[in-house]
Amino acid sequence: MSNLFSGINARLRGASSKPSSNSKSPISPTSEDGRLNSPGGLSQRSLSSSNLSSSSKLPPVPASPLPPTANMTSSTDDELAAYHLPKPLPLWLNPAYAKQIVKGNFMTLSRRPKAVEQGEWVACQVVEHYRNLWNFVSIVYQKEENGQSICNPTTCPRMSAGGNHSYTWLNNRFEPIELPAYEYMTLMQRWISGKVDDEKVFPTNPAGVSFSQHQLLTPSAIATDGFDEYIGKRSGFPKEFSTICKTIFTQMFRVYAHLYWAHFVEPFYHLNLEKQLNSCFSHFVLAGMEMAMLTPQELEPMQPLLDLWAANGTFPPDSKAYESANLKAGNRLLQLAGMA
Repeated sequence: MSNLFSGINARLRGASSKPSSNSKSPISPTSEDGRLNSPGGLSQRSLSSSNLSSSSKLPPVPASPLPPTANMTSSTDDELAAYHLPKPLPLWLNPAYAKQIVKGNFMTLSRRPKAVEQGEWVACQVVEHYRNLWNFVSIVYQKEENGQSICNPTTCPRMSAGGNHSYTWLNNRFEPIELPAYEYMTLMQRWISGKVDDEKVFPTNPAGVSFSQHQLLTPSAIATDGFDEYIGKRSGFPKEFSTICKTIFTQMFRVYAHLYWAHFVEPFYHLNLEKQLNSCFSHFVLAGMEMAMLTPQELEPMQPLLDLWAANGTFPPDSKAYESANLKAGNRLLQLAGMA
């Protein structure tokens, strides 16, 4: 995955065949974080996500796989009606634009090697997926010719993922409040960075003990008397390590969901980066579910895309993401695009 972003800088300078606006360095995170100090909760309401208008010089958006006259509530689309998707369908649900830049089975990257302790593996995955995600966030933070970033309080007044999901942040009194997506993601970046850089949460002392149980030893064969086992204890991670990592994965998923619903076309499609985004997100979901860092309930805003990936073979049948997918819905999307 380390080579996925090798062409981003060149494209931001205008090397892409799809024109883009002038871009400089990412905006430095600024927010009133003195009053906001913890990740927030999720509320699901009938809120409309922001639709960014494309510049007249940009190429037209390809057609959705769903015909404009199709009836989402008809008996032939019962599989999709439960998702309450807009018409036409988002571009990222068109199988032609849901493709990956990486070929092969992502499970080879997502499953923990037998010789690696579980806590060490979870920590490695948190850092890697956080790095990948913020390569994309830095793009929507870029300033355009008008001096504003692509994601700003005007275009994205809420941290939403479509018309049915809106995310809130908890202030220092643990009250849920709505924030513009830009401010929400900035606060989240600070919170996650603070946890990853905290030696008490993510210790990096090479003198620490780290070992994985031998695969041939059954739990009954391991002496556990008086030994309070939890994820990461063998590598020196704190008892709350797993809970913190689950929160980090949940927050990163929210960012991915917002990027898809509000920014897939502008800027990622217009920068030829939709395959990179798809590759990182599918890897993120596979790894998160494999480690039990993500639950199917949390994935609801992006479930149609996950169903599509299960149906078209992106998700291996032996993965947890495949097991929780609705194959009928995924196959219906392929059928609408004439690919099934």
